[in-house]
Amino acid sequence: MQIRELKIQGAWEFTPVQHGDARGAFLEAYRADVLEDTVGHPLDLRQVNMSISSRGVARGIHYALVAPSQAKYVTAVRGAFIDYIVDIRVGSPTFGQWDSVRIDDVDRRAVYLSEGLGHAIVALEDQSTVNYLVSAHYDPEREKGISILDPTVGLELPDGIGEPVLSEKDTSAPTLEQAAELGLLPTYEECIAYTESLRTNGGAR
Repeated sequence: MQIRELKIQGAWEFTPVQHGDARGAFLEAYRADVLEDTVGHPLDLRQVNMSISSRGVARGIHYALVAPSQAKYVTAVRGAFIDYIVDIRVGSPTFGQWDSVRIDDVDRRAVYLSEGLGHAIVALEDQSTVNYLVSAHYDPEREKGISILDPTVGLELPDGIGEPVLSEKDTSAPTLEQAAELGLLPTYEECIAYTESLRTNGGAR
């Protein structure tokens, strides 16, 4: 498995080795030991989510309050997406910046993002399906969002998609500046401290 650290601290891209023959292909889509060696602690898997999207559907920018927030290991099991990782941690050296990875059913890359980072996806094909391994159960009281169209963040949406299709919740999400003013964003210090506590405790919360 090839591993590439993204420009946002706490996020990585994983590209599996695929073994193909006349029958099809085989790959290791997730390796707990590889992830642990990379991020410094195990993924405390608590829930597996799946979303199916039509072309042009955008989901995000989503995050959960720290702690425990939600670390995510994201793969596309069908179709293709642009996956965005956004640094929303106040005080971070890359606050407000983002990186992106194409995840699809060809290269079968995965993206890992640590607790406290923002996440968004845009579907490039109909019936595109994403699988999420997450480190905390869904808690609607702790789930927050930033507008994917916030010009301050400036996500570069895929060419040819047009106006992204958003949920009502994502349409009404605040900008990064508004969320900061409301005190809804995690701080860089608390995110780093929480990650260090996971390393000390072997991933246990």
